[in-house]
Amino acid sequence: MFYYYFDPTYMLVVIGVVICMIASARVNSVFSTYSRMRSHSGMTGKEAAERILRKNGIYDVRVIHIPGNLTDHYDPRNKTLGLSDTVYNSSSVAAVGVAAHECGHAVQHSVGYAPLSIRGALVPVANFGSALSWPLIIIGLFMGGQMSSLLINLGILLFSAAVLFQIVTLPVEFNASRRAVRVLETSGMLCPDEIGAVKKVLGAAALTYVASAASMILQLLRLMIIGGRRDDD
Repeated sequence: MFYYYFDPTYMLVVIGVVICMIASARVNSVFSTYSRMRSHSGMTGKEAAERILRKNGIYDVRVIHIPGNLTDHYDPRNKTLGLSDTVYNSSSVAAVGVAAHECGHAVQHSVGYAPLSIRGALVPVANFGSALSWPLIIIGLFMGGQMSSLLINLGILLFSAAVLFQIVTLPVEFNASRRAVRVLETSGMLCPDEIGAVKKVLGAAALTYVASAASMILQLLRLMIIGGRRDDD
């Protein structure tokens, strides 16, 4: 068992962590930069969200204020669009862009966008897989015989569900950003130079989802390597 503590496959985990740290630093830097750029319209994130929702004929979604920084999200279960401290009352270009992105998810829900529905269906499976995969793998590593391989492979299968969730999340987020840019352009809510700033903010945010998916894939690859070693023992 000694080699597990100095397993070179740990580098896959390290690479994943570094990728996520770089993406997180990037989005915080870009958002901070354009949070200081006030939109010409003076519209706050809350006002922009309400206007976009109405423009798309959505009247049953509530825009609420939630604590935190960049914790913005749309909850399809209770149809609430939560905007964080740095977005809700801010009239910055970054705030309007983030609010428009979250409205993109509300529009996806309203029109029955298939990837969003698939992601929603995967939530309980992904949560179950994330909770049980590692305990099964760890137990399997300390056991012998066929039961060891069975537990490790079952853990890998469950972890794969969480990875699949991350992969399905990518088109959902990219599509929401495209919808956000399109509505901000066609509605005249932002000027052309402000649209460029929004694209940078949403592009940086998209990288965090790509980084998260890449990190999960690298972890899955590591688990498959470890599982393969155990099968060869």
